[in-house]
Amino acid sequence: MKASTARAATAALTCLLIAGCSLLREWRHPAPPAPPAPPAAPALPAPVANERFELDPGQDVVGVVQVVTATKDDTLTDIARRFNVGYEEIVRANPRVDPWLPEEGREIVVPSQFILPDAPRTGLVINIAAMRIFYYPPVRRGEGPVVLTHPIGIGKVGWRTPEGVTRIVRRQQDPTWRVPVSVRKEHHENGEDLDPVIGPGPDNPLGRYAFYLQWPSYLIHGTNKPAGVGLRSSHGCIRLYPEDIAQLFAMVPLGTQVRVVNQPFVFGWRDGQLYMQPFDVLEDDTRDWESLATRLQQQLQAHETQVDWTLVSALARAPRGVPVPITDSEATVEQILAAAPRVQNVLPEGSTWDGQSDLPMDEASFKQMLSEIEPGAPAEDAAEQTAAAPAPADTAKAAPRAHPKNGG
Repeated sequence: MKASTARAATAALTCLLIAGCSLLREWRHPAPPAPPAPPAAPALPAPVANERFELDPGQDVVGVVQVVTATKDDTLTDIARRFNVGYEEIVRANPRVDPWLPEEGREIVVPSQFILPDAPRTGLVINIAAMRIFYYPPVRRGEGPVVLTHPIGIGKVGWRTPEGVTRIVRRQQDPTWRVPVSVRKEHHENGEDLDPVIGPGPDNPLGRYAFYLQWPSYLIHGTNKPAGVGLRSSHGCIRLYPEDIAQLFAMVPLGTQVRVVNQPFVFGWRDGQLYMQPFDVLEDDTRDWESLATRLQQQLQAHETQVDWTLVSALARAPRGVPVPITDSEATVEQILAAAPRVQNVLPEGSTWDGQSDLPMDEASFKQMLSEIEPGAPAEDAAEQTAAAPAPADTAKAAPRAHPKNGG
């Protein structure tokens, strides 16, 4: 009996000791608290559409420069199409970025701010140096003035897009292209035989919509090669993304004035500051830019406008296509870009493009496109339509034509 009692007491004591050790271990080594969850990164704002702007009195600068982050699948042509800018525009704004391998996570400048050309704000205004078209619709009663703008492709070296004033004399959906003999000969020499007539469809370089101008041989039209928008890629015609020409085709009436200017250095006012937006001078622009700069300096000094001419010179030597204030300011391109909003790398709401159609091409296809002789509008077609639909009576200036028989 005593032995049983002793064994029971021993067992009970052992259990207490074990329990005590266990409790002591828990007391000495408490479980570490769960680490706090890292704060969620703030969501970037949505991008701002850069195609339609309301015009404020006395303001010449529209839009805003935006910065996005490249994904692993992006090229600069992808981002350009997404944000409705041209190839040269986005490459100029990002001079140290490989257009085909921008690197995942790299910040990309979207040059979506524009100084309006120094021209009357009526009808269509084309700045070939900026490779951009501006449309000023008639102002409706009770509404303010607006401008729509899109990137364009222009005539390559030796086939300059003419400057001057003309008008739209005909509009055509699903146009037919009658290939000039000279263009067929050039293509034949490059190993490609073109049909003398190319009807509507995916092989038509005019795209689905075309405006015929008072200038024979020159058109404003779409394209079946959207990657050529924002380049010197035509025989003088003006090319737009398919979605942009579709928008203008639905809005721009016959008889609309078209003014073509060549302004590589554009100036304009915003909030009391004079801005400069520099572009590259076209290779075949032979004007005396030193003389023009001196004249501009004299004009601004006559108006008692204080300009940082050192900054102006630096912007002209290394153009980024970004508007920079040049009066009473210590602003630089770097400061402008550092302060630019960082936005989501997605299609802006209200864009003309659907984000899916005519996706940009790869590098090999792009280089192949550049090596080709790009066709354009036939002089025969344009001349026929000009005769069939005479221009409205006005004083439209005749345009210089380098090679009119070959079309755009």
